[in-house]
Amino acid sequence: MPKLPLSRFTVLDLTRVRSGPAAVRQFADWGANVIKIEEPGDQPDDRPGGSSQFADYQNTHRNKRSVTLNLKHPKGKALFLKMVEQADVVIENYRPNVKFKLGIDYESLRKVNKRIILASVSGFGQDGPYVDRPGLDQIAQGLGGIMSVTGEPGRGPMRAGIPVADLSSGLFCAIGTLVALLEREESGEGQWVQSSLLQSQVWMMDFQIMRWLMNKEIPGQTGNDHPTTAATGVYPTADGYINLAAMGTEMFIKLVTAIGLPELAEDPRFKLLKTRGQNRPALNAAIAERTKQEPTADWIELLNKAGVPCGSIKNVKETMEDPQVVHLGMAKTLQHPSLGEISVVNHPVIMSRSKREVFTAAPDRGEHNKEVYAEFGVSAAEVDALLQDGAV
Repeated sequence: MPKLPLSRFTVLDLTRVRSGPAAVRQFADWGANVIKIEEPGDQPDDRPGGSSQFADYQNTHRNKRSVTLNLKHPKGKALFLKMVEQADVVIENYRPNVKFKLGIDYESLRKVNKRIILASVSGFGQDGPYVDRPGLDQIAQGLGGIMSVTGEPGRGPMRAGIPVADLSSGLFCAIGTLVALLEREESGEGQWVQSSLLQSQVWMMDFQIMRWLMNKEIPGQTGNDHPTTAATGVYPTADGYINLAAMGTEMFIKLVTAIGLPELAEDPRFKLLKTRGQNRPALNAAIAERTKQEPTADWIELLNKAGVPCGSIKNVKETMEDPQVVHLGMAKTLQHPSLGEISVVNHPVIMSRSKREVFTAAPDRGEHNKEVYAEFGVSAAEVDALLQDGAV
């Protein structure tokens, strides 16, 4: 396998569930030496149970090695600090006070290795009035505003269909950690990188938040319609639905001309961007009456030729079978030791030279104990003794 861009870094992974693993996955996929450190015994909220959880686990924890380690045991903690001496990054998503109780907070790790970077993902931040609250994706979605703008008007708040706060906080944690690694090249020192579900969710609100910050406007739910422009939304066809995105007057004229309703562009209710938004129901009704007369595929062919953004609306099976998704290689196959060939979601970044051709399956708990600990100077006999002591 060719050398991957992050192969020179060792990452100690103390994360579980989703937000932290979403950060670690960025390093694992690009070749970092990621060591997943797990408590001995069972962790029912992180280890696979049902088939869907097993599939999720394979996707979340691919390209890692696993060791067991009891951080509450003095010998286990000593072994962890021995690993920190050689590591570059520690990533954790405990509740904020846990790392201090364990004695693995940033200042404690820095005494062992001044170059270490500690990356922490939390629900609401490492301090502040919500610091002791348990944080989960849906809670952050509610507090961060997305549930107030998702769904149809009058139907009440609606969560997003994916764990957007978990995933975005993990991505921001990874970005922050990469920035810290770049900064370390000049300063020679690590630092403490922090991200949280709440901060990330607020950032992801983007222009919706800006509507309040700049204009003191509180956005509401608009269903499938774009919050500020028309005609952008979901429209019925003869055999289903189609997404249309005619943002701006020039694109609106292209749309109505292509679908055979050029008169809409001259209608005073729809001629200007502002009036199109004000008269959205009437405009949507006029477009829908036309789009439902032809099948989706015909509209997509016609509108793409006219340069109007459009697309079908697919379920996950149809998405993964879409020719462009297949072309992009978004299903990545790997060999599982007992299941044979399985597929996980490929990394969405393509580089011209750095390519990871082979993914490895998510490891069993402690699968690499002797292999990994040997790399830190611990013999197989010493690992067995630590096992007997309950330290690993």
